Amino acid sequence: MTRLLFILALLLPAAVLAAIPVAPPRAEGEGPYPQLILRGATVITGTGAPAHGPVDIVVEGDRITEVRIVGSANAPINPANRPVLKAGGRELDLTGQYVMPGIVDLHGHIGGDEQGVSAEYVYKLWLAHGITSVRDPGCGNGIDWCVGEQKRSAANAITAPRIFPYAFFGSGRDTPITTPEQARQWVRDMKARGALGMKCFGYRPDILEAAFDELKKLGMGSACHHAQLDVARVNVLTTARWGLTTMEHWYGLPEALFDGQTVQQYPADYNYQDEQHRFGQAGRLWAQASEKGSARYEAVITELLALDFTLDPTFTIYQATRDLMRARRADWHEAYTHPALWDFFTPNRDNHGSFFFDWGSEEEAAWKDNYRRWMAFVNDYKNRGGRVTVGSDSGYIYKTYGFGTIEELELLREAGFHPLEVIRAATLSGAEALGAADRIGSIEAGKLADLVVLGENPLANLKVLYGTGHARLGADGRLHRVGGVRYTIKGGVVYDAPALLADVRRIVAEEKARRGITTYPQPGD
Repeated sequence: MTRLLFILALLLPAAVLAAIPVAPPRAEGEGPYPQLILRGATVITGTGAPAHGPVDIVVEGDRITEVRIVGSANAPINPANRPVLKAGGRELDLTGQYVMPGIVDLHGHIGGDEQGVSAEYVYKLWLAHGITSVRDPGCGNGIDWCVGEQKRSAANAITAPRIFPYAFFGSGRDTPITTPEQARQWVRDMKARGALGMKCFGYRPDILEAAFDELKKLGMGSACHHAQLDVARVNVLTTARWGLTTMEHWYGLPEALFDGQTVQQYPADYNYQDEQHRFGQAGRLWAQASEKGSARYEAVITELLALDFTLDPTFTIYQATRDLMRARRADWHEAYTHPALWDFFTPNRDNHGSFFFDWGSEEEAAWKDNYRRWMAFVNDYKNRGGRVTVGSDSGYIYKTYGFGTIEELELLREAGFHPLEVIRAATLSGAEALGAADRIGSIEAGKLADLVVLGENPLANLKVLYGTGHARLGADGRLHRVGGVRYTIKGGVVYDAPALLADVRRIVAEEKARRGITTYPQPGD
């Protein structure tokens, strides 16, 4: 959204953004089948268990009915050990390949009018990267639009992941919410319209507390980006005590860890409406928080763990702050980043997140230190039994849909997660945070058949999940691209991931040709 609309969304939640057209009817994917058997794969269950195989996975309709170990590694499989294919069924020989659960992205905005991209573009990038479930935190296209797409996706009427719609607090009203009862009524109204939860940036404490209480009563989820305009009154501990289920990014957590101050040490000329001020000072916030081992640190982390609180860090969305050149020159931009999205990313004082007006080595150094401290907390939280999930927030700050989600997996690895912990964060932990672990998030009999098939081992190299794959030197002395998702299976429907990527490349190429663009300009061009 533009900078002005972003400010309005904070100050006047009733502001309505223009909705993009809904996705076209599904023209991709095969199935679901009466029976689908994935044969001979190595399985990563998503539970934290080590990979094992060969395994045959039996799917009937949209459900996994059996996960059968059919032999020993590197030994011939006895056909008598294998499930028999029923008439009308389909089987895929996945010998030497890997199957993991579909990825759950807990922070996935479905584009928007300001980004200028279509729902089809966003959905196909997500599915092509193995993302089978997405929580849209805020439903910027409107809650009715979002719920409509949720239902169409659930019916496999569109080529899209499962959608979990969360309404932005106060949306759909002509005036701001000014009383606790109005907050409660808004929650009830959103539930009646199909919202599964609420996303907020902050608000007057008594009003926000009432909203969280009503959400709990109705069994709804919640997400919060504790924005600087309200965090002095409502930080992560405040909202967690009220019942917040997931915190987004990290705002509000360092503030909860303050000891010896109550507000961030803003310079005198700081102006929140200046995006470089906002992000420049955000990169200096974790240095003001209490260190691990201090009494304040231990009190905060212990209480959050006791509340079964979920961290959805979205490391990826701020990656450009510590290495702008890398983010701007990522392998995928030329073929997969839509020209309208590139325009939105380019530094502009009116666009939210396009804040690199004069971003130098001091800003990057501060953010590198910020990441070190932030990642240490997240890893510690995981090690003590806390839930950490994967969210991308793509569509901002040089993050392209799908690719940003996979980068989040790499950043969890950088934070200290074992690859099995990374996969669990991206699958089962996300399902748990959504209250959907009985249906999705792991490869187990009885769950929905949301699966990702890969020719390369993601535990050895998470980069093989990128749509652009991984560059590897071959025996011929030349670099080759390997990896990429082979199939994404959602509810038993088998999608050819390379074909989805080809569709996206076509969409981008056609728009670039229409605009007369051959390559994206760089600073000074």
